[in-house]
This record gives sequence, C-alpha cells and structure tokens, in this order.
Amino acid sequence: MIEIKVVGNDIEKAIKTLKRKVQIEGLLKEIKARSSYEKPSVKEKRKRAEARKKRAKAQKYRRF
Repeated sequence: MIEIKVVGNDIEKAIKTLKRKVQIEGLLKEIKARSSYEKPSVKEKRKRAEARKKRAKAQKYRRF
C-alpha cells in the first residue's frame, strides 16, 4: 500500500511523488498484466522480447 503525506497543502508535489512511487513499484505494469489472461506461451514470448530490448539498450550505452 502506497501512502503519500501531503505537506503544506502542496497537492501537485504529492501527485508527482505518487506517480514516481507507482512507477518504481511497477503497479501499472502489474495492473495491465492482470487485466486479462495471458497464455503461458504468449507470456514467455513477451518476456523474451522484453529481455532482448533490455540487452540491446544496455549494449547501446556500453559503447560510449
């Protein structure tokens, strides 16, 4: 459970903090994944594609 304390009626800062925490914890990704059933074969294929993208991105930054 994510809790954000609003200090001094600064709602904008609280919203920004909430968005950052949600992104760090990966809640949006999890909600999207649980919204519908994904076959195990499709899930494995998606994970392999994500890993491939992650490796390519890491390799791109290692060149410099």
